Amino acid sequence: MNSRFAEHITKEDMRAMPLLAFEGNIHVIDSEKDCSKAVKALRKFDVLGFDTEKKPTFNKGEYNHTAMVQLSTLEDAYLFRLNEMGYPTTLFDLMSDHAILKLGISIDDDLKDLNKARKFKPQNFTDLNDVVRELGVKHMGVKKLAAVILGARISKNQQVTNWEADKLTPAQQKYAATDAWICLAIHEELIRKGYV
Repeated sequence: MNSRFAEHITKEDMRAMPLLAFEGNIHVIDSEKDCSKAVKALRKFDVLGFDTEKKPTFNKGEYNHTAMVQLSTLEDAYLFRLNEMGYPTTLFDLMSDHAILKLGISIDDDLKDLNKARKFKPQNFTDLNDVVRELGVKHMGVKKLAAVILGARISKNQQVTNWEADKLTPAQQKYAATDAWICLAIHEELIRKGYV
C-alpha cells in the first residue's frame, strides 16, 4: 500500500506545525491502592497508549531503573510512579494481558528496563515505528510520527527532568501523559485513513 504520509520531514516543517498536548484527565498513581483502582479502570479498554520515563543519567556507567509507566486512554492518562510504590502485581499483570493492545513508540528498551526491575512477560505490545515503516515512513520516533501522521508537533522540553522528584510538576505530568496518549492519537488517525 502506498503511503500518503511524507517519508521525510524537516525540523523547519515541524517548527511551523501547531503544538499538540494531552488535554484529558491526568492521574498520578503513587500507591498500590490507587494502582489497583487505576488498573481496574484501564481494563475496560481494548487499546492503551504506553510509555515510560526514567531519571536521566549524565555519567558513563550510571543506570537508573524506570521511574514511571504511563498508560493512557483517549481521555485519561495514568502515571504510575514505580519509584514511589515499587512494582505492583496488578500493573504488571495488565502489561502481561494479551487481550489488551498496548501501543508505544521505540518500546524495546522500555520493556527491557522494566524486565530488569521485575520479571514479566509483556504481551500484545505494538511499536508504531514498525507499523509506519510498512507504510513507507522513514523517520521514526514520537516527535517525527506526530508530525508526519498528525501534522502537529509535541514538546520534548521535560524529557531530561528528574522523574524521581518528590512531586512531578504540572509540565512533567502533561509531558508524560502526552507521550502515552499520542500513540493512541496516531493509531486512531491510521485507522481513520484505513491503514490499520
